[in-house]
Amino acid sequence: MNTFGNLFRLTSFGESHGMGIGGVIDGCPAGIELDMDFIQQELDRRRPGQSSITTPRKEADKVHFLSGLYEGKTTGTPIGFIIWNDNQHSSDYDNMEKVFRPSHADFTYQTKYGIRDHRGGGRSSARETIARCVAGAIAKQILKEHGITIQAYTSQVGNIKLDGSYQDYDLTLTETNAVRCPDTEKAEEMQKLIAEVKSKGDTLGGIISCVAKGVPVGLGEPVFGKLHAALGGAMLSINAVKGFEYGDGFSSTLYRGSERNDRFYNDNGHINTRTNYSGGIQGGISNGQDIYFRVAFKPVATVLMEQQTVNTDGEDTVLKARGRHDPCVLPRAVPIVEAMTAMVLLDYWLLQKTHR
Repeated sequence: MNTFGNLFRLTSFGESHGMGIGGVIDGCPAGIELDMDFIQQELDRRRPGQSSITTPRKEADKVHFLSGLYEGKTTGTPIGFIIWNDNQHSSDYDNMEKVFRPSHADFTYQTKYGIRDHRGGGRSSARETIARCVAGAIAKQILKEHGITIQAYTSQVGNIKLDGSYQDYDLTLTETNAVRCPDTEKAEEMQKLIAEVKSKGDTLGGIISCVAKGVPVGLGEPVFGKLHAALGGAMLSINAVKGFEYGDGFSSTLYRGSERNDRFYNDNGHINTRTNYSGGIQGGISNGQDIYFRVAFKPVATVLMEQQTVNTDGEDTVLKARGRHDPCVLPRAVPIVEAMTAMVLLDYWLLQKTHR
């Protein structure tokens, strides 16, 4: 279960404190000229140590491609790559070797496999998502050639949230602040809250919103390959994600069908809808409207304060975690949400081509 996708596939490997994180991308079309600077830029958006409200771990996160490229273009063969880990502080985790962190994967990994890498969480670490950002950056470039763009942003941190939809904000402002929120005033409030919580050794959760524009009609494979199910599965595979909703989501339960149906009309010879409560997907298939959704992230499980827990022998104990951890994953998770969205959309775009 280390491979994601149907036709455009990513197999990732590596652990947080191992030699490195890498992957193999299979099914990428041949002849795509890759912008290496863009790929590195996407990794830099996810990179640790980029601001005072993220983990201070310092990693260059430079990607090295091993195969699948010739003279800057994809060859259609597997694209192998690796990002070396250069800044592990494994000793920070010595006191966690025989102890289970509350709400962390420590217990489930130990029980499932009978062994676990306690250094940074090993394979359960969010550092694994760097491989997704490489594949997502490649998928983004291919999608852009076909007029499909993806933009995610932080819409809520703790109890501070944006009141409007993606249409109410200038999303080009997302990258102008450390929180990656398009509302600069709210972003400042969010940053202050994260800093306050961080100073107490605690953590915060929040919500990332995402919109994909230019998606053509017809992406989606009913009955069990619905596009929104694929997007939901992709988002829920990201560390700390606890919820996914697209379109009106849970708020649609408050209305009647007559109030929330997206009504069709003839728009100069093209069928269009007057509203987009469906979030760009109907019957599991894209309908040509903007696809928008929200992803809920829980507070980071590793907090730098004392907590009651048990050790590997089942004995009650107290743990105070050490190390370098994000007080809030939202800022660094924005590019990960975009990457997973890009991989899903490209995968389903390629699947749609097989029907013709």
